[in-house]
Amino acid sequence: MNMCLDLALKGEGKTSPNPLVGCVVLNKDGEIISTGYHAKAGENHSERDALLKITPEAARGGTLIVNLEPCSHWGKTPPCTDLIIEYGIKNVVIGMKDPNPKVDGISVLKKAGIDVAVGVLEDKCRELNEVFIVNQTENRTFVALKTATTLDGKISTSTGSSKWITSEDARLEGKRLRAKYDAILTSSSTVKADNPQMQHRKKIILDRNLILSADLEIFKQGECLVYYDEKLPSPANSAITYIKAPVKGDKLDIEFILKDIYKRGIMSVLVEAGGCLSGSFLPYCDKIYNFIAPKILGDENGKNSFVGRNISDIKDSYNFHFTDVKRFEKDILCILKK
Repeated sequence: MNMCLDLALKGEGKTSPNPLVGCVVLNKDGEIISTGYHAKAGENHSERDALLKITPEAARGGTLIVNLEPCSHWGKTPPCTDLIIEYGIKNVVIGMKDPNPKVDGISVLKKAGIDVAVGVLEDKCRELNEVFIVNQTENRTFVALKTATTLDGKISTSTGSSKWITSEDARLEGKRLRAKYDAILTSSSTVKADNPQMQHRKKIILDRNLILSADLEIFKQGECLVYYDEKLPSPANSAITYIKAPVKGDKLDIEFILKDIYKRGIMSVLVEAGGCLSGSFLPYCDKIYNFIAPKILGDENGKNSFVGRNISDIKDSYNFHFTDVKRFEKDILCILKK
């Protein structure tokens, strides 16, 4: 099963809206004879990828191991259960049940006389497909947030100086994290202050008052969606997708934006912004990547990583729990979930 998880990761960032799935096939003697993984949405699922590399004769009486329940319905590809049955597989070991209600692969396989075991390394399997699980069970976009701070939680000095808080190794890891998500999201304030490229296939920018010029670096690569105050006239630039959004209080309505991006097929988003927008996203955040550098600003006027609330009791804090801590040459990365 660990091998399945490693194989599944080869498709990371390319399978959305589908899950990450890897598969290992053993012959009747318990020897590995084939492996496969879901490489890209629309292409073969992992079970089909693995089985089509071998003959039914080689697989007959063997075992198929997969981290997610095999599909039993037609989509862009045929049901994997049909091929598993056709190949004469005797045993199927499944990491976790598919949260998609259309999938009933376990019952189909059992009815065909195949011995099925479910729940092997289930926690790891669920962690791997945390985005897919949220999409299927809650019908919404998975929201992650990345921030880089000093030890005292500052993202810049009061003048906006922030390059660089973390080391190059940590910044490279941050760029690698982007590739996991369907889109990255930031604010016009961040874009105006830093003029970043933020390279990604899809970028979302919250620009309530349409202050950003279309010739900024962020607009030169990838697809860009810009949300702005619905009361303003529509911009004329056809290279950028401008989307009207309601204003709630003095900010764009985040709930509206999250519902809209889900309708547009964006299954996961990584928020990279200043303290105001990061603070606004905390109620909707599923996961936080907090890079911490061994630096102390010691200046109360420095900019905080999360702002926007006034609370008097510590019990009113947003509560997350640590799921992992990674160390780089100079910095650490704390990964948190709700």
